[in-house]
Amino acid sequence: MTDPAARRLLLVHAHPDDESINNGATMARYAAEGAGVTLVTCTLGEEGEVIPAALAHLAADREDRLGAHRAGELAAAMRELGVTDHRFLGGPGRFRDSGMMGLPQNDRENAFWHAQTDTAAAHLVAVVREVRPQVLVTYDPHGGYGHPDHIQAHRVATRAAELAGDGGFRPDLGAPHTIAKIYWNRVPRSVAEEGFARLRAAGDVFPGVASVGDVPGVVDDAEITAEVDGTAYAERKAAAMRAHATQIAVDGPFFALSNDLGQPLLTTEYYQLVHGTSGAPAGVRETDLFAGTVA
Repeated sequence: MTDPAARRLLLVHAHPDDESINNGATMARYAAEGAGVTLVTCTLGEEGEVIPAALAHLAADREDRLGAHRAGELAAAMRELGVTDHRFLGGPGRFRDSGMMGLPQNDRENAFWHAQTDTAAAHLVAVVREVRPQVLVTYDPHGGYGHPDHIQAHRVATRAAELAGDGGFRPDLGAPHTIAKIYWNRVPRSVAEEGFARLRAAGDVFPGVASVGDVPGVVDDAEITAEVDGTAYAERKAAAMRAHATQIAVDGPFFALSNDLGQPLLTTEYYQLVHGTSGAPAGVRETDLFAGTVA
């Protein structure tokens, strides 16, 4: 890397659109503040359901051209967020979307779920050693909601963080680097409940309303260790989500996936620190993921 930013954030996600839903405001804020923001997406999202009828022909069970289209949506979303460093793990199409848990797609030879963890992690080690981030953001061990690719993204990100700091592992991939802080994406239960209360009060925004249980990563408020206020970047997050038009419908401060069930669009985003030392006093949530780190 030439002239790297002093603060460097790496996010690892399973499919195009996951980054905008989970971290869009965080990414836009840090990019605007001059931090280095790198997104690694593990698959092209080939198995996603398509919302617009005019694009239904792209789906995996028809023309199977959704992956390339979603790569374009992701590029458009990154422009909205101001993020210029985005990579697909191992290159575009190296690992295929595995579909929902229990489907035959899980067992395809090139499915991400089917990949050997260390093999996939080596691709990410190369990115870590190049970018040298202080902070990594990914999913919890359940992948937020149990999707096989989200679970695998957690495993691969966690293993890559371990291997990147091991000087004996693949020296050809660059000099070792230890990531100072690792966070999981989270949503406080109280915030989710309040968001759904606003949605119900707004009336018939979507045909139905999702439930708190449908939101990935919801946990008791006490488990949240960091919150990033991205309200100044609310429109950028919404625009990035709208860019993923095959997957997301946005209506004001709410959105729905292909099931047409409304959810709140959160512009303060929440995290749980699982590796490293908090930069805030005991019992106080961090407001900056880089708190306590050094360049």
